[in-house]
Amino acid sequence: MASPITGRNGQLKVDQSAGANGSASTVANLTSFDIQQTRDKTEVTSFGDSTKTYIAGLADASGSFSGFWDSAGGLQKVADGNARSFYLYPTTSDTTKYWFGTATFDITVSTSVGGAVEASGSWAAATSVSYVG
Repeated sequence: MASPITGRNGQLKVDQSAGANGSASTVANLTSFDIQQTRDKTEVTSFGDSTKTYIAGLADASGSFSGFWDSAGGLQKVADGNARSFYLYPTTSDTTKYWFGTATFDITVSTSVGGAVEASGSWAAATSVSYVG
């Protein structure tokens, strides 16, 4: 029987190089990420059907992440419109299970006088996104 795992060892790796042509490296100081994998659906309900029916269309993937900004990291470079390779690991305790693909990224940096500088962002697939595991 499968067992739940803790999220504390999750990891996002993104190609943070200036030209988006390097290796993916860990985005430091993140506290959360998510991924949504969806598929277009076209309704094909016909006369006499007892329920609505659909056929599957194109796949899509997107997600978001958040944590604390790392001034020495490369996160500020990823929102340049280049498609970048990425890897999402639910836990680094088992690196045989992960999502990967290429995506374009957006980031937001927020700061307040009473708190740490925070970073968050979103990504949208630039190629197919696959799960290994």
